[in-house]
Amino acid sequence: MNDLLETVEITTGREPRAAVIWLHGLGADGHDFEPIVPELGMPSAAPGIRFVFPHAPLQPVSINGGAVMRAWYDVTGDGRQDVAGIRASQVRVEALIARERARGVAARSIVLAGFSQGGAVALQTGLRHPERLAGMLALSTYLPLPDTVADEAHAANRDVPIFMSHGIQDAVIPLSWATHSRDHLVALGYAVEWREYPMPHAVCAEEIEDVGAWLRVVLAPA
Repeated sequence: MNDLLETVEITTGREPRAAVIWLHGLGADGHDFEPIVPELGMPSAAPGIRFVFPHAPLQPVSINGGAVMRAWYDVTGDGRQDVAGIRASQVRVEALIARERARGVAARSIVLAGFSQGGAVALQTGLRHPERLAGMLALSTYLPLPDTVADEAHAANRDVPIFMSHGIQDAVIPLSWATHSRDHLVALGYAVEWREYPMPHAVCAEEIEDVGAWLRVVLAPA
C-alpha cells in the first residue's frame, strides 16, 4: 500500500507549478488519456502544468469473471460497492498528491481528474482532502459511497470547483447515476458545473474543449 503508483507524466512547459492527476477507467492504464493533453489548449509558457496519469493496480474484477486487469476497485455487478477497494485507492491518490506537494506544487494548483472508475476515485479523494484543491474533474462517472460524504468531507474543499460530464447514450454507467450524484453534491452545497454530450461511455471533441476551458480557469495563476 505504501508503494507509489507508476505514472505517465507530460509537462506542458518548464518549471511546472500546477498538476493534474488524471485517473483512467476500468481495464485501461495511464496511457489512456495521454493523447488528449495537446488537445486541451493549455498554455505552453513557464510555469508549466504537469499531467500525471497513474496506472491502477492489477486485480481480479468480479463483473468480468475474475479476470485480472487494472482497476481502482472491484465491481461486483450486484449493486454492492467495494468499500475497502475504494478507500485503498483513495490512499494511493493521496500519496500522489503528497508527491506533487513535495515537488513544490501547492494544493490549490492541483486538479484531481478521472474517467469512469477513475472519476469516482477522484471525487472520493478530493472531497475528503484536507487542503483546498484547484478542482475536481469527473467524466462519465458517479459519486461513490454517497452516504458517507456529509460526515467525511473536509471543510477545506467545500467550495472547490467540480466539473462533471456524461454521455446521454452511456450504457456502462447510466446517465441517471451521474445526475443523482450531481444532485447529491448540490444538495450538500457543492458548486457543480454539469455537461451532457451525445456520446456513449467515451469522450468527445466538444467535451475535451470544455474540459480544457475549465482547466485554464481553475489553474490560472493567482
